[in-house]
Amino acid sequence: MSYKHTFTRHKTREVMIGNRVIGGNNPILVQSMTTPDTHFVEEVIKQIHALEEAGCELVRVTVPKAEDAHALGEIRKKIGIPLICDIHFDYKNNPNYS
Repeated sequence: MSYKHTFTRHKTREVMIGNRVIGGNNPILVQSMTTPDTHFVEEVIKQIHALEEAGCELVRVTVPKAEDAHALGEIRKKIGIPLICDIHFDYKNNPNYS
């Protein structure tokens, strides 16, 4: 698929995210973010699969607490696109994170 545009893109460096490359002259990737609390693993996975089917190429989850961080490994095992995690807690000062 060829996409033509009339605007000039800013020069950026390339960054690998999983097996995808963003930045530089690479195509812009579609990304979205999940809405369930991340520790509700099955709900998050179901939503990510729906996003994948719709053409999403990167997915973000929010990680506001340690309980959510502990769910990330299980989520990652069951999805096929790169997972980006927005960490919103200080794990170094959190006794619940190990």
